Amino acid sequence: MVGVPPSVPAVRDASVAGVPVPRRPAEAAGSWDRVRWWYESVLGWPTAPGAPVRLRTGVRFDVLDVPAKAGHAALKRLERRGTGPRRPGFPVALRGERMLLLVAAGGADELPGLLEWLEWGSLPLDLTAAGAGGLVEAPLGPVADVTGQGGVGGAGAPAPASGSVLPPPRPPDRDGRLRRGTAVWLRPPEQGCEVEASLPTLSAVGGVGSAPDLARLVHTLATECHRVRLSPPRAPIL
Repeated sequence: MVGVPPSVPAVRDASVAGVPVPRRPAEAAGSWDRVRWWYESVLGWPTAPGAPVRLRTGVRFDVLDVPAKAGHAALKRLERRGTGPRRPGFPVALRGERMLLLVAAGGADELPGLLEWLEWGSLPLDLTAAGAGGLVEAPLGPVADVTGQGGVGGAGAPAPASGSVLPPPRPPDRDGRLRRGTAVWLRPPEQGCEVEASLPTLSAVGGVGSAPDLARLVHTLATECHRVRLSPPRAPIL
């Protein structure tokens, strides 16, 4: 009988006995650890313990949360006016049917007063904000079709900027896709730029660089949220 090195049967026997074969270090560490490292070490954004990774708002940025339909329409309107987030611009993410727009820290506190000043305060807008003490799910890189429409943002969604640095993706579910509702970057943070400098602020009247001022952004979002609320529901597909 031909001799076999003793190390080979040991690995095979362990596998048969139910002991997993050692994995590569990157796999064993878990992709959430890589995602957390990317946000904390590359961007310097604080995170909360646990998985999925969640970002702390109110420290480096706040988040405006609107229906994705209203968010897409608002971004298009701002771009047509030449005051919108052309790349490079402020980061925007999608989470299911919601759009998350990053604004300067303190923007969440300004939102109620801005809506009143812009005469939107008395209307039931689906426009909320996360600020100091809040948490949002850390968006992942646009690496999978989470909409079933041929792209992260669906038909017509812009591709990520060529110079973007994306966080490591989470392994997809068993069906080959990220779980439904996973937050993904539509406009990811740009490589080699100070992200906070690109965020809309209340003091940046008229906009700085490619970002509109916060008042203009909120007014445009509120207008589109109101239009979405008044639009007739789509007929069910039989």
